[in-house]
Order: sequence, then C-alpha cells, then structure tokens
Amino acid sequence: MRKPWLVGGGVAITVALVALVALVAVGVVSRAKSSDAPTDKKPEVTLEFTPAEVVRPLLAAMPERVEFSGPLMAPRTAVVRAKAAGTLLTLSVAEGSRVKVGQSLGTIDLSDLQSRAAERVAGVDSAKARMGEAERIHQSNVDLANQRFISANALESSRAALESARAQLKSAQAQLATSVLGIREAALVAPIGGVVGRRNVVPGEKVSAEQELMTVVDLKELELGGVVGTHQVSMLRPGQKLAVRVEGSSTPVEGRIDRIAPTAEAGTRGIRVVVLLRNPDEVFRAGQYASALVTLDDPSQRLTVPAGAVGQSSGQDFVWTVEKGALVRRLVITGRRDEINHRVEVMQGLKPETQVVAVRFDTLKEGAPARIVAKGAGSGTPAASASAASSKAS
Repeated sequence: MRKPWLVGGGVAITVALVALVALVAVGVVSRAKSSDAPTDKKPEVTLEFTPAEVVRPLLAAMPERVEFSGPLMAPRTAVVRAKAAGTLLTLSVAEGSRVKVGQSLGTIDLSDLQSRAAERVAGVDSAKARMGEAERIHQSNVDLANQRFISANALESSRAALESARAQLKSAQAQLATSVLGIREAALVAPIGGVVGRRNVVPGEKVSAEQELMTVVDLKELELGGVVGTHQVSMLRPGQKLAVRVEGSSTPVEGRIDRIAPTAEAGTRGIRVVVLLRNPDEVFRAGQYASALVTLDDPSQRLTVPAGAVGQSSGQDFVWTVEKGALVRRLVITGRRDEINHRVEVMQGLKPETQVVAVRFDTLKEGAPARIVAKGAGSGTPAASASAASSKAS
C-alpha cells in the first residue's frame, strides 16, 4: 500500500516542471520578437561646412603692438608758497586764470620784514661812520709814525681797528642784503607761465612761512606714464614716436618716448615708460586718461588663422580641422595676436594646407563625419549645416 505523502510529493514535482518549461518557452518567444522588432538607431549626421566656414592658414606679417595707458601729468607744475609769515592782503588771480612769468599774484603784509630792513640800513650807516673814523685815525698815525712820534705798535693797533671797522661794515651790508632779498622773495609772483590750478587761501587769512598758497601748471607739454611688460620693453627706445589717444578726443595725436625706467616696478614684471606729448593749444588737461600705442613692423611672414578658429581648454589652445571627411581636434601653440585684423599666429601644430574650421562651434565632436560643400548646395541623404548639426553632435 502506497503512502499518501509520497503520492502528494510526486504531483507537486510534476506541476513545478510544467511551470518551468512554460517560462522558458515564453522567454524564447520574447527574445525572438525583440530580435524581429525594427531598431530606432539613426545614422550619424554629417556636418556640412561652407567654404567661408573652413579656411586654410595664411602667411601674413603681424606687426607687434605695444599698448599702455595712464593719466596725463604736467611735468612743469610750480607750487607757490609764502616765504614769510603775515596776513594775505590781496589775491589777484583765481583758479583757471592764465598768468605770465613774474606776474604779481597778490600781496602779503610784510611790515615786520620792512622794519627789520630799515633797522639794518641804519646799521650800515653806523658802520660806515665808524670805518670813516678809523680811516682818519689810521692815516694820522701813519703820518706820526713817519715822523717817529709814535711807536710801531701804536701804528699796528690803528691798522687793526681800521680792518675791524671794515669787517663790521661788510657784515651790516650783508644783513641788509638778506633783508632786501627776503622782501623780494616774499612778494607773490608767478614762478612760471601757465594756468592757476588750485588756490588754497583767501585774502585776510594769516599765512605762515612755506605754506602752500596755490599751484601754477604749464600745459604746453604733458607726460603719459605707463607700465610695459618686461617681454616687450626691449623693443622700445627713447625718442620713438607713437600714437596717443586721449579720452574725449576721437583723433589720436603724436607723442614720443621720453625715458624708460632702468628697473621694474616693485612687485611687478612691468617697467615704467614715460611719453612726452606736446600740447601747444592746451587742448588736453592734466589728469585726463590716455593710452599710447606703439606699432612695430614685422619683417617676417607668419602662419596665421582667424582668431575665432582658436579655442582653449585646460590651458591649451586648439583648432578644429576637417581631415579625410572627419573632424579632428588639433592642439596648437600660438604666438602673436593681431587685434585689428583678428588673426592669431600658429607657431606649431598646423600646416599651410590644413583645412581649419574658422567659425567657433561649442558642441563639435572629434571623429564626427564632416565635409565641405558649396554655399547653398546639399546632398540627397539626410545632412545638416554645421551651425544646425553641431547642436546635435556631442
């Protein structure tokens, strides 16, 4: 007699095997259906560039341009100071007034200096009287000594008294000259011709010796000081002419390099260069911002590409080229840049016959199919222009 648990176990095993066979069959059918289903993968788009978008490098001269800027300065600027303490009585000029050399600018109360000068005039007169008396006494002693009425010692004493009187007269005259010079220097006159730049006092104000009263600026010549990199300063020479553009003026004017500093500025790799700018009509003013441009001729021909063709990634310059029907990303070493003509020198990485993409696209992919077509021409197969297809290529 069979046991019931054996019969039940056999039935369970049979059901499990049937279910497993069914699952395997369903999987085989599913794989067969998936293999027969049509694929959604599209063919890779071919980029089409026009002849204007792909160019060959050109040999061209690239003049070196050295540019620096800074504020204009007036090297001939004189500070008028009070040479004596006193009260400022008058001030005959205002800011912006034009003055000539030696022109009176105002007056200061010099009563103290004038009284001291009068005192020293009296001292000179007194010294002259004493010297005259000493001369008469000495001459009398000379006559008496010739007649042997006085001794030689007495004669020497009178001569010494005469020399002392002469020295006292010279001292009094020197003191008087100092007083007269002080009065003359205390007069407020223009030290140079030019324009009054700033006034620091008003009439009635007490001024002290060496106090700054005003400034006079000569605008006939101005200076532009700027900093040039150490890699470019060796190309500059004193006397070299250049173009200076001053803010507010649409036309550049001619200037020349006046001097070049012998050492670099502290903490920088730049050297100060000073340009002299003639301003006979006083069109420009000190403090205006200006820039100087030196153009140096290039005697050689250099391999150049448009500036828009050069990109940069991770500190390296590169260009896109079309080679054998595909895009190639080439690393290049660049040199001079012509900001006016928008071209860049390529020192290494390209050959003259290389076809370079002259327009910058941000989503180009290396190895993507590409070709050059005539403007307006197309192909019978699905394709796109570079400007449209580059957005799809990644």
